[in-house]
Amino acid sequence: MKAGLKVGAKAEHRLTVAMRHTVPALFAEEGAFLAMPPVFATAYMTGLMEWACVELIRPFYEADEDTLGIHVDFSHLAPTLPGQVITVTAELTGIEGRRLDFRLAAHDGIDTIGEGRHQRALIDKLKFANRLAARRAAAGLEG
Repeated sequence: MKAGLKVGAKAEHRLTVAMRHTVPALFAEEGAFLAMPPVFATAYMTGLMEWACVELIRPFYEADEDTLGIHVDFSHLAPTLPGQVITVTAELTGIEGRRLDFRLAAHDGIDTIGEGRHQRALIDKLKFANRLAARRAAAGLEG
């Protein structure tokens, strides 16, 4: 990582909820959640929280680096409707070797809708691509 990333760094990230972000849209082709209420899905909230962390640290990546999520611990506290804007606040709370720790909160203009913690691991893109190639071969997914 480039110099300058410090514990305590904060960033905000926003998303306007669309129908494609709602519970019925999850695995829609399998019909898994079609009958459920059209509110912001926890799975999308998790992705949005991860995205906020990536946006906070991306300016500090070297060209050969990226991060991947390795742990999530979020509570989904209130429903959010399509059309509402969610603001996620991410704070870097720890850096230990390749591991980055974050505290997050999401608000929809009415309520705090989610909060929790997340960890990301810094990866070397080439090493990770080589690891994936070996897994692909081991799984018989070549060709």
